[in-house]
Amino acid sequence: MPTYPGISSEAFRHPLDRQAEQALRNVPGFDLVARKFVEFLYERPQLIYLMGNGIQVGPRQYASIYHIFRECVRDLDIYPEPSLFVVQNPLANSYALGEEHPYIVLHTGLLDLLTDAEIRVVLAHELGHIKCGHTTLIQMANWAIQMVAAIGEMTMGLGNIVGSGLIYAFYEWRRKAELTSDRAALLATDDLTLVMQTMMKIAGGSSKHLQECSLNEFIRQSESYQELDQDGLNQIYKFLLYNGNGSQGSMLSHPFPVERIRYIREWASSEEYRQIRQGHYQHAEAAGAVNTSAKSSQAEAEELRRQLAELQKEINRIRRDK
Repeated sequence: MPTYPGISSEAFRHPLDRQAEQALRNVPGFDLVARKFVEFLYERPQLIYLMGNGIQVGPRQYASIYHIFRECVRDLDIYPEPSLFVVQNPLANSYALGEEHPYIVLHTGLLDLLTDAEIRVVLAHELGHIKCGHTTLIQMANWAIQMVAAIGEMTMGLGNIVGSGLIYAFYEWRRKAELTSDRAALLATDDLTLVMQTMMKIAGGSSKHLQECSLNEFIRQSESYQELDQDGLNQIYKFLLYNGNGSQGSMLSHPFPVERIRYIREWASSEEYRQIRQGHYQHAEAAGAVNTSAKSSQAEAEELRRQLAELQKEINRIRRDK
């Protein structure tokens, strides 16, 4: 698999992600939410919950997944290593949160649906969120949305935030941040077909009927979706669907899979992606911070390679003993 020693998150960050984050920070009310977030929300209770109600992935728990995870950590040059948990949930989903102690959560529904190669795509995508420092803003967005829904205009001065457009800005940024993490998935796999196949399966794949699904047809569906923009009314409907005025009744935190496929296809054929693959990319300036893509020392890299080799031996032994 390709590796990118010392790569900065800015090397692959989508410009729409960067623009949306800046717009979010400029919205009235953002500073208030940031202060209240620090005051009322901490990472530790969430980690305690996962420790008590999930399975922490490691050399002797989901060993094959841990091996894939550690390879992705190495390939994207993330240090220190985040935590990884699996929780019982039939919904094919995953997410990354945390700042001081970042972590990734995989649902069992995701593991049951995807192959190991496709799980690599998901892990690299979530590690992309951590690499780029998305996780703090995601937690802030989740908290702000919950507080607004729970208390309206009652306390803490949050009632006017909806009118200021902050919640809309949070959602708009979250959708654009996904485009950056999709790029991380492509970098860690160097397999556009695999990335798109994973997106299709998460969108509506079935383990039982997988042989009846066609990626080429899904790509054509993506192209047909883009052609809808030729009608101005369709563009309005798309905006309403994303912002909670459609049939689902809630704002969407992710772009539609057919749109994500379009963006990742464009980047896969770009000169920017080709340059990164050839090793020509922006390097991180800081060391040791996971959200600024730290540059590991040679000794740390060698130690990680050694541990990966030992882990592979353990996986092979477990498979032989079955």
